[in-house]
Amino acid sequence: MASLEERLQRLEDDRGIRDLKARYLRACDSKDPETVRDCLIPAGAVIAYDGFPPFDSRDAFVAVYAEMGCVPGIFDIHHGANGVIEFDGADRARGHWSLLFHNINLASRTLTQMGVEYEDRYVRADGRWWIAETRSRRLSCLIHTVDEDGRPTVAVMGDAPETFG
Repeated sequence: MASLEERLQRLEDDRGIRDLKARYLRACDSKDPETVRDCLIPAGAVIAYDGFPPFDSRDAFVAVYAEMGCVPGIFDIHHGANGVIEFDGADRARGHWSLLFHNINLASRTLTQMGVEYEDRYVRADGRWWIAETRSRRLSCLIHTVDEDGRPTVAVMGDAPETFG
């Protein structure tokens, strides 16, 4: 059985990873590319989100995120839940998360909701936890188009389009 000190450290590490994921999701919603960048490991980050080409660096991902998500008229909510953290040693862990994503796009007059599953890998380096790899799989999608009178019409229900953008 692990010592009390080891068990306490594991709880602190679990909390640190959960806080990291929350910080990342909140930064996405608040259009804060520098905080998004700071959540991803500086060298070798892998970002592979369903519907987008894979990214092999945090800077490549943040550039696309800033271009698509940090513009006027885009409003996002990333509601992460059901987090399960599994440790692969003192400085490595995996996370599984459910995500409810909601997007309002004033330019395209669309409302989008998606159910998404994340699989992350975390690494402790330089005294802190980083997201080293993050992958997502879309489970469901509902897109409404909104006409000039504010009436929504279902455009997509079920599977998400192959790509976004």
